[in-house]
Amino acid sequence: MRVLLADDQTIVRAGFRALLDLTDDLVVVAEAADGAEVVDLTRTTRPDVVLMDIRMPRADGLQATRRIVTDRDLDEVRVLVLTTFEADEYVFEALRVGAAGFLLKDVEPDDLRDAIRTVAAGQSLLAPAVTRHVIEEFARLKTPRTEARARLEPLTGREREVLALVGRGLSNDEIGQRLIMSPLTAKTHVSRTMAKLGARDRAQLVVLAYETGLVRPGES
Repeated sequence: MRVLLADDQTIVRAGFRALLDLTDDLVVVAEAADGAEVVDLTRTTRPDVVLMDIRMPRADGLQATRRIVTDRDLDEVRVLVLTTFEADEYVFEALRVGAAGFLLKDVEPDDLRDAIRTVAAGQSLLAPAVTRHVIEEFARLKTPRTEARARLEPLTGREREVLALVGRGLSNDEIGQRLIMSPLTAKTHVSRTMAKLGARDRAQLVVLAYETGLVRPGES
């Protein structure tokens, strides 16, 4: 799996590279020190995963993430945001625009490697409860937006139910149990919901569930 490291601190990039160089199935294909450079290098090297710092010069990690996830030629590239503080509004916005998840910079080496493998396989890094915590924290500061609610119009009643359960952090197996359907059927509903909403992954579905008011902070 090909990884691009994006951080304006040379020592941070060196630390992550040292960890990844010890792993047989991961290879660092490029390093970037600012947001503009990471976008350019992503287009030329086509990594599977970009480890993206938030605060960088020229263009920050949020701007760079948005450019990558909206570029149709880079559909296969996944972005993992790196942050020092979990309750970071930039992290919320990065998830909103299409990042597959986020990691704290003091992540354990094995957790870092597993996270890269997870998102490279096309999955969202939503297992840690802290991801939902971040979304809830900033959802509390916002009221459901009319234009966000309008995005739900193409969904069937069942798809709205599924979206709400994804927003509450349920897996396909748990959704199936809740709605009395097989996990495969639940997965199909999730995939259709994702397609109708133009979402890249479950992380964006979770954000949308809160933004539209389908799920409210504190609900379980």
